[in-house]
Amino acid sequence: MKPSPPVGTPARLQGRTAGLVSRTLAALTDALAVLGIAVLTGLAVGAVRFLVFGPPFTAPRPSDQLTGAFGFCLAVGYLAAGWSVTGRTVGGRLMGVRVVQRSGRRLRPGRALFRAVLCVLLPLGLFWAPLSRRDASVADLVVRSAVVYDWYGGRRGRGERGGE
Repeated sequence: MKPSPPVGTPARLQGRTAGLVSRTLAALTDALAVLGIAVLTGLAVGAVRFLVFGPPFTAPRPSDQLTGAFGFCLAVGYLAAGWSVTGRTVGGRLMGVRVVQRSGRRLRPGRALFRAVLCVLLPLGLFWAPLSRRDASVADLVVRSAVVYDWYGGRRGRGERGGE
């Protein structure tokens, strides 16, 4: 039998609710991912325009309202898709966290979409987590979700019963 990992390693935290720092770093990573997708989308639109209408290559310059609406929809879609399909986004995977229902099951698409809208509209709601006994943000309280440490993708970690 292998010895248990030292305190503070991922195996010890596996399945526990994630704290503010991990969640904030995951959210910042996701914001950068959404920004990257938006920039690539703009470049793709410019490339299509170039191929159809010819030179010169120009990036699109939509109105502020259109840019805001596109950014909102892109962020909500990105978050909802990640949370409903695998329970994590790029930021969640990087930080070893997963969004689940309080029961531990994956969020259904409707709940994931509602949570994504809340997170995009109320990003400061994340700062309720340190005040909550369950480390729950405002979105977690409304949607009845939780963000848990999950480095092993739902499997048990090394040193745990059933792991390897």
